[in-house]
Amino acid sequence: MSADQAASAVVVLPVQAAPADGPVAVRFDNVTLGYDRHPAVHHLDGALAGGSLTAVVGPNGAGKSTLLKSIAGLIKPLGGRIRLGQPRERVAYLPQLSDLDRSFPIGVYDLVAMGLWHRVGVFGRIGRREAGRIEDAIAAVGLTGFERRPIGKLSGGQLQRALFARLLVQDAALIVLDEPFNALDAKTTADLLDLVHRWHREERTVIAALHDLATVEQTFPETLLIAREPVAWGRTASVLTPENLLSARRMIEASDPHARACDRAA
Repeated sequence: MSADQAASAVVVLPVQAAPADGPVAVRFDNVTLGYDRHPAVHHLDGALAGGSLTAVVGPNGAGKSTLLKSIAGLIKPLGGRIRLGQPRERVAYLPQLSDLDRSFPIGVYDLVAMGLWHRVGVFGRIGRREAGRIEDAIAAVGLTGFERRPIGKLSGGQLQRALFARLLVQDAALIVLDEPFNALDAKTTADLLDLVHRWHREERTVIAALHDLATVEQTFPETLLIAREPVAWGRTASVLTPENLLSARRMIEASDPHARACDRAA
């Protein structure tokens, strides 16, 4: 199958839109994302329903991280519009572990406490109630006794647990996770997936970029498959078909990373 044939074989499922009378957590209106007018994601339309649990998958270079950064407000669209159903301070973003500076001199307790910034301010006082929330979050991720441990002394799994504790303290309505289980051991992954299930039960909206399709199939009811543009979006079993996955791979192989954003995105 040629790249052109693969692209023409893409099966685009109906996008996920919340019911007319239901909440929308994020809406994409013909969104194109990228850097210096070089697009990483083209023409994304659709919506994340409030309380939904969605995986974003695709080959390397598909634009997954770029999409999540745009939801978190870290980059602006080249074209189109992203609309949130909650204030920006109710959005929590977890970057990839590889993006973090582990040499920064901060301990576990203070890292988790950073989740309170939108409530108490950067230099605000942490009272007894807030301290209790921090301690409860640290216990929930299995790091009791590590409160004063510098983050540079933590293993990758321990640091990810601390970052999940920060998300617990932040108490966000929309939680954005970029490869949250990458390079983690099975026990840590299972424990953190329990927190994802907890957020889903609490009707928070969770969107996560993932590469482990088995985890996606077992945990995430909805999936968006992208390859610099939408390939399929809907129920996970209908999206993760061999035909769609092959189309996504072929589309990335045929894409031009130096292309400029088209007029439709301007």
